[in-house]
Amino acid sequence: MPNTTMYAENVQKLACAIEENIEKVIFGKKMQIRFVITSMLCRGHILLDDIPGTGKTTLAKALAKSVSAECRRIQFTPDLLPSDITGINYFNQKTGEFVFRPGPVFTNILLADEINRTTPRTQSALLECMGEGQTTIDGVTYTLKSPFLVIATQNPIESQGTFPLPEAQTDRFFMKLSLGYPDRESERNILSEHGSASPLDDISAVVSAEELEAACSSVSKITVSDRIKDYIIAIANATRENERLRLGVSPRGTLCLMRAAQAFAAINGRDFVLPDDVKAVAVPVLSHRVISRSQNTLRVTDSNEVIIRYVLDMIPAPIE
Repeated sequence: MPNTTMYAENVQKLACAIEENIEKVIFGKKMQIRFVITSMLCRGHILLDDIPGTGKTTLAKALAKSVSAECRRIQFTPDLLPSDITGINYFNQKTGEFVFRPGPVFTNILLADEINRTTPRTQSALLECMGEGQTTIDGVTYTLKSPFLVIATQNPIESQGTFPLPEAQTDRFFMKLSLGYPDRESERNILSEHGSASPLDDISAVVSAEELEAACSSVSKITVSDRIKDYIIAIANATRENERLRLGVSPRGTLCLMRAAQAFAAINGRDFVLPDDVKAVAVPVLSHRVISRSQNTLRVTDSNEVIIRYVLDMIPAPIE
């Protein structure tokens, strides 16, 4: 029998090292950082829905530096083409042959900045990359690096010149998070630490790529009892039957909720999932996967979060 306690302890040690490293540049956002690490351990992509200037790019760069990963950034604009993301075959006049030039997706952590500012055709270029870890160009399939994580950002207060993400692509994101404004003490630390130079320059890797891959594999070994599985299914069914929702959680969302709970339990040093783990990750995992009846085809995150919390309050948690 595998020693699941050892798996959990290793994941907790790794997560604490990454969290402490990121907190050197991102202040007062411990839970959001923990959610980002949770998503990364599940090999899940993250959608940061927040106003400009709250540290989204800094968070992505700090995460990349912490895990010895390559990080590349794409600024999404209306004239961006799919080939600008995935790469292109160009004709080399010196050799007389077509040569493949890899796009920015050939990296470990891809920061897709203001993803809703480009057209759906270009947005969909990320679908295969996010879902299958590969991209197909001119009939040839290329495998992306491992780990591969997309951290996409969008501005919720601007709608002019934007294109809402397709439902299929929104569901590909493992979590949807918001950093929000810092508290007074955290903002004072920002002024002190970021005033003269970026603290990003002073942080270094605390985890190797091999250690991260081992931790990702360990998460799936965390025990989920039948009662917890029934609890997760009950939450999903409640969203499908809720009169305030036009679209409930898909089976993919149910699976993501279980995986996130496993990772969150391991981060807390446990080799088994508790109902509190499910509750802790439910809102960031599920809120962007449901559509309320008042939304038509648009998503309003605040309303969805309220409904998910209501569902959590209504479903009785199992008692071991």
